[in-house]
Amino acid sequence: MLKIDNLTVKYGQLTAVRDVSFEVEKGEIACIVGPNGAGKSTTLLSISGVLNPSEGDIILNRGKISGLSPEQVANYGVTQVPEGRHIFTSLTVEENLIVGAALRSDKKAISEDIAKVVDLFPILGERSQQQAGKLSGGEQQMLAIGRAIMTNPSIMTIDEPSLGLAPLIIDKVYEALIKLRKESGLTLLIVEQSAERALKAADKIYVLRNGEIKLRGLSSNLKGDDISKAYFGFDER
Repeated sequence: MLKIDNLTVKYGQLTAVRDVSFEVEKGEIACIVGPNGAGKSTTLLSISGVLNPSEGDIILNRGKISGLSPEQVANYGVTQVPEGRHIFTSLTVEENLIVGAALRSDKKAISEDIAKVVDLFPILGERSQQQAGKLSGGEQQMLAIGRAIMTNPSIMTIDEPSLGLAPLIIDKVYEALIKLRKESGLTLLIVEQSAERALKAADKIYVLRNGEIKLRGLSSNLKGDDISKAYFGFDER
């Protein structure tokens, strides 16, 4: 479904991502793990069209999307939940969800998707008329994911969904993401610092460090030690 082919991204003279290649199949949960500064967010921003690659291709369903604007990429069914959530704090929970569906005209399906979001995150139903800025950090993360669902994506990328959240809330978020994939077949590409969390949730894992893929494989075939060595550079002498 999504193929990243020899992706290189630069900020001026600084190369943030170098010759990165990986694939995410339809209906998979894939995780990119790695330390701060590894190039994880840069990779997602390139997929969503915010950054233009210096080299390489980004292909979705056999169509090239690298070089397109964020709006054009979104029209291909790619939606991103950015690090830091970026919800509309002055709007209510319900209004945030409706904003997510702003480009849609299928009113019945929009209502069904709001019900789907509330089923995944019941607290959002309870807080539907509350100003989003008054939600807790965990609730805001749930709302950011819910708003992304409302775009009716074919693939959702999520940047650091566990950042700054308590372990119990992180569990709830990941349980909802796994349920979403199971029930709707949505493809998920998640950036995550926690290798342990990625091993539990993902079908496939890519370890990114210093802008390069250091390890790849099915989570069922990878061990925590393998990931730690690639993550921290213990595999290099």
